[in-house]
Amino acid sequence: MASPHERSSETPSEGPFPEITTRKLREQSQLDFEIEFMSRVLERDPFFVDAIRLHAENLAAKGEYSRALQLDRRLVRLAPEDEVVWYNLACTYAMLGMIDPAFAAIQRSLELGYRNLRRLLRDSDLKSLRRDARFARLLVRFEFIF
Repeated sequence: MASPHERSSETPSEGPFPEITTRKLREQSQLDFEIEFMSRVLERDPFFVDAIRLHAENLAAKGEYSRALQLDRRLVRLAPEDEVVWYNLACTYAMLGMIDPAFAAIQRSLELGYRNLRRLLRDSDLKSLRRDARFARLLVRFEFIF
């Protein structure tokens, strides 16, 4: 690593991601940039949990739920005791219309300790689940509603 007083001898095209040009960056939205950047990070380290999580969130924000689902499934294998990972998997399943797997994932999230009732009731990703009678039963089972 160069000291703070030295200039790097790398030219922009020799950096860790040489194919990313300044012009290309200007033409992209921040979300597109993050998606491309995180894809490249994960090419180098496919088990970087925080990068997988951010990449899945960005893909979902862009509406690329099928791609996000692949990452969410990887996350539950890498962090099986993380209730937020399971919650996000439920959201992705729900957005893809995969209601039964979404309920299984949200139930697992609740079993692991997820307790953000406000988010459960307002998250637009879970709209399809809230219309299903199983959602109210889960709220009762996990003592959100008595």
